[in-house]
This record gives sequence, C-alpha cells and structure tokens, in this order.
Amino acid sequence: MRHRRQLIAVGVALTAGLLGVIAGLLAAGRATAVVQPDSAATTTITVTAGKPSEFRFTLSKTRIAAPGTVIFKVVNKGKTSHDFTIFGKKTRTIAAGKSATLKVVFKKKGVYAFKCSIDGHARLGMKGSFRVGVTKLPPPTTTTTTTGPTCANPQSSTINVDMFEYRYTLSQNSVPVNSVPCGSVTFVERNLGGATHNIDFVGVANGIGALLSPGQNGTMTLQLKPGVVTYQCDVQDHAALGMTGQLTVTDAHD
Repeated sequence: MRHRRQLIAVGVALTAGLLGVIAGLLAAGRATAVVQPDSAATTTITVTAGKPSEFRFTLSKTRIAAPGTVIFKVVNKGKTSHDFTIFGKKTRTIAAGKSATLKVVFKKKGVYAFKCSIDGHARLGMKGSFRVGVTKLPPPTTTTTTTGPTCANPQSSTINVDMFEYRYTLSQNSVPVNSVPCGSVTFVERNLGGATHNIDFVGVANGIGALLSPGQNGTMTLQLKPGVVTYQCDVQDHAALGMTGQLTVTDAHD
C-alpha cells in the first residue's frame, strides 16, 4: 500500500512538472509575440486638395521612413472636383467639400509621383512627389541649350484672345513666325465670361496660361514652331463643352 502511494505521488509530481513546462513555453511564446516588430506599419496622411490654391495639394507628410502601408485621407477644399492618383491607384472623383480614402502599399524605397488625373489639373500644378525611405529628392536634371545666331529680322505677332462660356475668339487663327528663336507670339487674354477660364497651348513650353476670373486680363509670350497648335481650357469639363481650338503657325520664310 505504501509503495502504491509513493507511485501516485511521483505521478502527480511529474504531471505538475510537465504542466509547469508547458505553461512556461506558452508564456515564452506570448512574450515573443509581444516583442516582434510590426512589419506592416500603417501611416495615415491627410491630403488637402485645393490648398493653398485651387490646383494644388497639401500633404500632412511628404515621406515615410520605410516601405509600408499608407492611408491617404483626401479632403477637397477647392471649388471644383478633384481626385488623387499615386502608384497606379486613385480615388474616385471628389466633389468640392467631400472626402475619400485611398490605401496604398509601398513595398520598395523610392520617389513616387502623385497628381490629380482630371484633364488639365496636373498641368496647372496639381502634382508632386512622395518619398518612401528616401531622405532627399534627387537633384533636378540640367540640360544645356545651345542657341544659334539671332535673327536680323525677327517676325513677331500679337493675338487677342477672348474667353467665354464655352469658346474662344482669336483675332487671327493663323500666324507667321520665323524659326525659333527668331519669332514670338504674344497672346493678350481677356475673360469676358462668367466663369474662370485659361488657355493652354498643349505641348508648348511655358504654354499654360494663368487662370483668369471673370473680368480679368493676362498676357503670355511664346515661341512657336511652324505647324498646328491645339489649345484648350484646363478647367474641368470646359474643353469637353467646346472650349478648344487650333492655331496654324506658318514659317515666315515660306
């Protein structure tokens, strides 16, 4: 009987010891889980569209220290609709006063371009760069332009541009110029309509005119090459409503 009681006592002790070992392993596992780093860190960034001006973005942060997930909360404080596009993803079109959320997972370090994808808005300045694991932006690429001899008899012209809803009236639709850099065209702009407009000579260097409120005037001088130049208003939907046209540029030597 005494031997049997001893065996039972040994069994109880072994069981208690085994349970203690299991409890210790579980506790160690929990401790390990607690100290593991979060490899899927999430950062929330507020993007304000229409600030500091209608065709600009303001971001609460322009970089994150390492690759990870970013939640962009986009608020439209402008007067027209905008969206936010980055790394191949974009929000829905956001009406004035509304907001939207965009989740983007950045897996690699780099500089990622963002913009408003609505036609003309990026050309008006609604774009920028977001850095992931990059401290500084790369230096801008510099190009050297070699200018040939100046012309003895440059050909320059002036064209008056009147803006309405939703069309343009140009004082002439064809203009002669000498080869660059000899010829230039000055456009005298007047907004005679009731909405904001501009004129954008698509693909021409410095060819994006300022946004003009009703009653405002502006000027823009460009060097144009012979050919057909398309122009349009960059304000949302204005080009689709008919605010576009073409200017024929002829060579004065011909």
